[in-house]
Amino acid sequence: MRAIVTVIGKDKTGIVAGVSTRLTELDVNIIDISQTIMDGFFTMNMVVEIEATEAFPEVKSNLEALGESLKVDIKIMNEAIFEAMHQL
Repeated sequence: MRAIVTVIGKDKTGIVAGVSTRLTELDVNIIDISQTIMDGFFTMNMVVEIEATEAFPEVKSNLEALGESLKVDIKIMNEAIFEAMHQL
């Protein structure tokens, strides 16, 4: 399954490395990534692929915990739900 990951927080060294390392540990493949810094705030959007759909809850809780340790907000959403929410 594909999912959208968003990361937002005060910019600091190691955010991209921390998130991408954790995704690797969880066997999640990064398909696409975009990141920028806006007025001192780091923002990153990723499209990822999770091999086993049943692993989604574990990936979600793991990323939320990582966000707390990095002091950023990390959210993940099933791509199909994300697309349905953003259709007119």
